[in-house]
Amino acid sequence: MNARMAKWFGALAVLSFAAAPVFAQGSLSVICRCVEGGVNAEMVQWLKDDVFPAFEAHKAEQGETVTLELVEFGGSDEALQQQYALDLSVGTGPDVLAFDGFWTPDFVEAGYIQPLDQVAGDVVWAWDGWDHISEGLRELIGFQGEVYGLGTGTDVRMIFYRKDLLEEAGLEVPWQPESWEELLADARQVRDALDIAPLQLNAGTAMGEATTMQGWFMALLGTGVHMYDFDEGVWIGEHPGILQALELYDTVYNEEGLGDERMQLVSQGRDQSFGSFRDGETAMLVEGDWFWRSVMAPGSEWEPAAGRDEVVGWAKMPAVEPGAGYAGHDFVSISGGTGFALNPNTADGELAWELLSFMFSYDMQMAYQEIQPRIRIRDDVPVTGDPEMSRMAEELLAVSTVRPQLPAYARISEAAQRMTERVVSGEMSPQEAMEAYADTLESIVGADNVVRAD
Repeated sequence: MNARMAKWFGALAVLSFAAAPVFAQGSLSVICRCVEGGVNAEMVQWLKDDVFPAFEAHKAEQGETVTLELVEFGGSDEALQQQYALDLSVGTGPDVLAFDGFWTPDFVEAGYIQPLDQVAGDVVWAWDGWDHISEGLRELIGFQGEVYGLGTGTDVRMIFYRKDLLEEAGLEVPWQPESWEELLADARQVRDALDIAPLQLNAGTAMGEATTMQGWFMALLGTGVHMYDFDEGVWIGEHPGILQALELYDTVYNEEGLGDERMQLVSQGRDQSFGSFRDGETAMLVEGDWFWRSVMAPGSEWEPAAGRDEVVGWAKMPAVEPGAGYAGHDFVSISGGTGFALNPNTADGELAWELLSFMFSYDMQMAYQEIQPRIRIRDDVPVTGDPEMSRMAEELLAVSTVRPQLPAYARISEAAQRMTERVVSGEMSPQEAMEAYADTLESIVGADNVVRAD
């Protein structure tokens, strides 16, 4: 058990989570961060209304009776991650696990999950669905060339904005800043006209990975640099781009009052940011496409009173200036992915794989698209019924990049979150926070694997 997993296990020893049992052959359980009528309700609807009855009927045609159970988990992503660490460390847990791709290296290193073909056998590679999933997208729930699960899809990130607030402040809609200078100038105009803190760029440790993906990466990539140098195989600890990104945070939250710094530091800050956007108190929110298709989906608690489609638009996140972004792009984005993995402790790995591959069949993925259109991993499953999601895929996948799929990433992501928190809270200057971040990187991966300024 690695140190990170040991920490989770120790912390969970005092919690009251009940470990879900592994069901006997003929029965399967699926767990997801989803609650009927609550978080990720669309996934509950898809599994209960489409996947489960169709799979049970499919097996009945083969003369087999299969009982399926959905375990609905309403806690945070971090709490679910911890729950898995506890369950898998003692050889229990549901058969099919909803899984975030960036957890994969840690769970592999801890010995908690195994490649699909080790759990279910060679039948895995006989599935015809592989013909429609690229090598790159197999890595969403993968590590070092092995595939541990299937991704429900990938995503992209952008700036969502309130059309009504920008128009009230005198800005033209559709809105698209071409540089940080334009972004900040427009945010100032909204602040002055409406007396609100208009811009939300996630920061701090309380928001967890949402800070790294929706906040830090979206600032850092705009300077032309990544967290990790893929060519040299080293982590970047000190760099002018890191300093420039931290100075953007300092400008937004400390120097000019363009963002609400308290929201970055409290435990429910992300939910507060959703509510602030809904209520017209935030005009520009850097988020992922999940915000559009789930958080603000019609009928959700976060949908503006006037309706999502009527008052919400989105813009690409600009680089510092045209051409200055990562890989020379004018605009930047980053993509992750969630999906499902198999529990290696399942009583029937082949049956668990049969259910998982059935979930990712063309018909079941198209059924999911009818409930929640998004960018799926199968190239034969189009984004249907949502022209905005189609436009997001078309315009942002071309400029997007990914997180390093490395065991150290989770700890380094936490260090990046801490770095932004130190700046936003005023604990450290951007320079001091960057130096402390580089020190932390060296403690995690060793000085030889960290680039620092000369």
